[in-house]
Amino acid sequence: MRAFVDTVLCYASEGKDLKGGLLGLTKGYFGCVEAQGRGTLHCHMLVWVHGGLNPNQIRHRVVNQNDLAFRDRLIEVLDDTIANFVPPDPGEGIQTHAAMYHPCAVRGPSLGQDNAQLITELQKDLHLLVKACQQHVHTETCWKYCREGEPKECRFNLDEGNHQPKTFFDMDLGELHLRHVDGMVNNYNPTILQALRCNMDIKFVGLGPLAKAVMYYITDYITKSQLKVHVAYAALRMAVDKLNGLGLPNDAAHVTESGRRLLQKCAHAMIANQELSGPQVAAYLLGFGDHYTSHRFCNVLWKAFEDHVDRQWPSQECYQTVGQSAVPDALPGEGLPSQSTGVADEPEQEDDLFGIHGTSEQPDADEGGRIEDYIHRDVTLAELTL
Repeated sequence: MRAFVDTVLCYASEGKDLKGGLLGLTKGYFGCVEAQGRGTLHCHMLVWVHGGLNPNQIRHRVVNQNDLAFRDRLIEVLDDTIANFVPPDPGEGIQTHAAMYHPCAVRGPSLGQDNAQLITELQKDLHLLVKACQQHVHTETCWKYCREGEPKECRFNLDEGNHQPKTFFDMDLGELHLRHVDGMVNNYNPTILQALRCNMDIKFVGLGPLAKAVMYYITDYITKSQLKVHVAYAALRMAVDKLNGLGLPNDAAHVTESGRRLLQKCAHAMIANQELSGPQVAAYLLGFGDHYTSHRFCNVLWKAFEDHVDRQWPSQECYQTVGQSAVPDALPGEGLPSQSTGVADEPEQEDDLFGIHGTSEQPDADEGGRIEDYIHRDVTLAELTL
């Protein structure tokens, strides 16, 4: 993956002068590694290209401004980058390693030969790679979401009838429809396919329902857990049953200890039922990581800090009731009158802060939580901000 980023995307950090990679001048990327059911690893990656417009800007230029020159250039770039057809076979008599073995198991043609021979072998190599990796063959997996009695539709949206000869803009709906020359061939980029030598997919996050579907697909893959839901529920149930078998007293004095043990056993049970394949373990031991990104970010638990500030200095705009523009003026920290609760004589109650800690006799310095840690930080960290 690092070779792909460095060589194909040609991503460069600040200060380096590069002309860009295969897709253009890369501004950033984020890739999430996932394991299939059989254990093989693959990566879902988003790539941001310098100069790329968001869907609203593209629609505005093409539909509202009627910029036909921009529309034609965009279509030309997309058609040059994304292919979905089997390239012609240059000839049966051309011998390459990909013709004698599986194309994914061998390297591509040697570059140390004359130009005409190299071009012919590259064409043969690409033809074999597309047929082996990108040409779809229907199996029972394609119909697993189809109900009995309903027409069968491939869940990968690959079918002989999905034929679109050329890319075009629907000016009425403001949608971009990409060409699909062969309905049974998945999208690919010839250079990436010959470099990685494995099945791939490439999509343009552009306009219309397809862009929304792609974003949903990406979000779902990035956020989903590797642990199957039914396995997680079974592990949690087993942990609860084990805890109930310990016979701990069900009184207030043992609530903290019971909660701590429950969380501990649930965590251990889910970890024990996590399925890991050989490639996953090897990737972890080699330090490859489960994601690749061009930018680093720090997590800030902003909601907790926002709630704390709101309790200390309530905002009048946040506590309006029907028929009122705002609550009466109050000094910071005095609490809110009955408008916030609807009960006139009931005093304001602070939100309870519940934590699970150890049973040590000495109080833990971190019991205050992250908010108190930040407020009461040492003078040497006074300049440290959120």
